[in-house]
Amino acid sequence: MSDFAAPRPILHVISGLRTGGAETMLVALCRALQARGLPQHVVSLTPDGPNAPVLEALGVRVHAFAPRGLPGAGMSLLRLARLIRRLRPAVVQGWLYHGDLFSALAHRLAGAPRDTLLAWGLRNSDIDHARYGRLLRVGARLSPWPGVVISNSRAGADFHRAQGYRPRRMTVISNGIDTARFRPDPAARAACRAELGLADRDVVAVHAARVDPMKDHAGLIAAAARTPEVRFLLVGAGTEALVLPANARALGRRDDVERIYAAGDVVVSSSAFGEGFSNALAEGMAAGLLPVATRVGDSALILDGLGHLLEPGRPDALAAALRGAAAQDSGARRAEGLAARARIVGAFGPEAMAERFLAAWREAGATP
Repeated sequence: MSDFAAPRPILHVISGLRTGGAETMLVALCRALQARGLPQHVVSLTPDGPNAPVLEALGVRVHAFAPRGLPGAGMSLLRLARLIRRLRPAVVQGWLYHGDLFSALAHRLAGAPRDTLLAWGLRNSDIDHARYGRLLRVGARLSPWPGVVISNSRAGADFHRAQGYRPRRMTVISNGIDTARFRPDPAARAACRAELGLADRDVVAVHAARVDPMKDHAGLIAAAARTPEVRFLLVGAGTEALVLPANARALGRRDDVERIYAAGDVVVSSSAFGEGFSNALAEGMAAGLLPVATRVGDSALILDGLGHLLEPGRPDALAAALRGAAAQDSGARRAEGLAARARIVGAFGPEAMAERFLAAWREAGATP
């Protein structure tokens, strides 16, 4: 049980509830904390999103704000401040840059109540300054406001300190992977391969990421073109528009990515920059896939010597690692995948993540 004796709620503020890594971790954390008797509320700064009904099914109250322009942002801040005053949450936890900034400003507008801890969440390491530079500068200026800043990776914590973040307290809490959902599943493997026209003997590599420069789909596609002996499945928003070689197939955004992993043999993370803790990499490993990843964010920590760890921006090295994986005996490849799953089960379960969040909040002074 939690040290929070009274059932005061936790209020999370996030930019949206799509199917990204931060959103997946928010659902996992809310599930674990709700099960401990801590009521969870989530404020989404965009309407809808596939994770909204998932949260509601868990008994989590979802409040959807949709600020448009400065007037809309001002109204949303006032609504959030009123919600903080009404709920008197033990913690207001921001997620991603917009969630962090909105939570901080609304906490101040609510009078910065001493019995409500303000906490921020950082989910990436190095970023594209052209797109996020302004948010990063504002975040650095306001970073002394929260009682604790929680990064999901060591790389992310180091990057933000280098960018001028000066929090009173910084802690690293790795993501928690749902190892019951992401697991080897022979029945799903056979069914999904049949649906996708894949033979049992095919060596299948799965890459799960939205199309974004940080994910380096261009490098992945170049590597795929050099490894015709491997079949590639690309999962994620925007992949449908990519021009792919004959051995690669785009599946777009999927809500059943665990079935896609079950159909695979190798999980690929080709990111060039920006990753903190890669959910996709860890989820694929939990599903029993051999990992091939670039050295970005905390990928080295996740792999812990397993699979193939490569320098980013090297399609030739990525192709060589994939050829090596394809050349392995299927039994040896499966054994490496099971070792990868054991790594995730032992180090990155959702209950451990929830306990670390509770400890971080308590150490920063959160009280019932």
